[in-house]
Amino acid sequence: MSTLDDQHYIRLIIQGDSNSFAVLVNRYKDMIFSLALKMVKNREEAEEVAQDTFIKIYTSLSKFKGDSKFSTWIYKIAYNTCLDRLKKNKKEENNISIDEFSAHLIKTMDNALSVLEEKERKQTIQKCLNLLPGDENFLLTLFYFDDQSLEEIGKIMNISANNAKVKLFRSRQKLAVILKKQLEPEIVAYYERER
Repeated sequence: MSTLDDQHYIRLIIQGDSNSFAVLVNRYKDMIFSLALKMVKNREEAEEVAQDTFIKIYTSLSKFKGDSKFSTWIYKIAYNTCLDRLKKNKKEENNISIDEFSAHLIKTMDNALSVLEEKERKQTIQKCLNLLPGDENFLLTLFYFDDQSLEEIGKIMNISANNAKVKLFRSRQKLAVILKKQLEPEIVAYYERER
């Protein structure tokens, strides 16, 4: 696996023999995958990073001047590709939509509440509702306990039906957070495992 050998294949690839790239891939795939796995700590992600790295190597091959060993050059490309992936993942983690979070949380709470006896469930919900600001408590009570429609709630609260829908959604999110804190942790844990 000498640098001279690498240079031979690099020349062939640059001259248009794309099949020679397979030799370089076979030669360095384990090294690149190992680095990616250590950095991203997920097998599928590491495989994607390795693929991205080889694409970058192939498209940038003409830029390799031989100032360093070829393995050093591709290692740097792999490292930077890993960093890019980690930044992207971190950005995606920070951009998790509140809708996704609350939808799961609300579903989890709905499941946990269904386990409780009807009377106990109403008491638990009422106790949690009382922890919400008055207008949110009122809105949720109208919708869930008094079976009022969004149009009716809008008229009652002097807001549009769409505004009532938005306020209801936000109030449910807050209630879900409160319920999660109030419900027995083992019930919540059970349903989160079952999800």
